[in-house]
Amino acid sequence: MKKIVLAILSVLILSPLAAQEEYADIRRGNRAYDREDYQEAEVNYRRALQKNPNSFAATYNLGNALLRQEKFDEAAKQYIRATTQVKASEDAQRLANAYHNLGNSFFAMQDYDKAIEAYKQSLRLNPKDNDTRYNLVKAMQMKKQQQQQPQPQPQPQQQQNQMDQQTAEQLLQALEQDEQEAQEKAQRQQQKKKELEKNW
Repeated sequence: MKKIVLAILSVLILSPLAAQEEYADIRRGNRAYDREDYQEAEVNYRRALQKNPNSFAATYNLGNALLRQEKFDEAAKQYIRATTQVKASEDAQRLANAYHNLGNSFFAMQDYDKAIEAYKQSLRLNPKDNDTRYNLVKAMQMKKQQQQQPQPQPQPQQQQNQMDQQTAEQLLQALEQDEQEAQEKAQRQQQKKKELEKNW
């Protein structure tokens, strides 16, 4: 009986301490983020996640730090993870923010379909968010432009080989001409040198 009570007490004692350390790391990360030192912010948020892997704040903020460093794929993974750490019934705004930034990550990677879906999910949670609405419209426009761009037609292999052979021959001729000009220049210089020697 004593062993069970001691184990529960030790968990209760360690848990607030771990939470304090986690929040200290998050605060250090936030200060670094405010200074625009996104690498330092990333390190601190990762430390906080080592102490509490289910911390929404550390996960979401890590996504923000990665997004600022243009590590878009990694940022998207953190935002996806953040969306699983909070329920809409508990905090719709935090969840909406995670989906909004997830959309920004996909937008930066030019994956407009996924960006559109993330923005829509954010708007379902927070319909009054004009920034998300603007980003959704922009993503839809970019998707439309992407679809209108002509797709490059693959050239037949024979044509490609022929072009490669022609290019190689042109390069070879240019090199031969350069070498010939260099030899002629060297001969002229030797000739001048001989002429100068004869005059003395």
